Amino acid sequence: MNAAATAYIWYLVVAGPGGGMVVMPTGFDARDQCEAAIVEYQKTAAPAGWSVSCLPAAAAFLGEGEPEDGQQQ
Repeated sequence: MNAAATAYIWYLVVAGPGGGMVVMPTGFDARDQCEAAIVEYQKTAAPAGWSVSCLPAAAAFLGEGEPEDGQQQ
């Protein structure tokens, strides 16, 4: 796969003290945008035990109709 054809969508993931996680529904095009959202979140007092981080979803843009492993369909 061509590196220029690969892009990731970054999501905020919120983890609670009980072990649960929630992926926020809106993604970011760049990790920097996601990290900026975390900086904004950290400006307010968060409840004890809660954390937020950025995780990439998966390749958002692949060649149309092209399998990821490069094999013929």
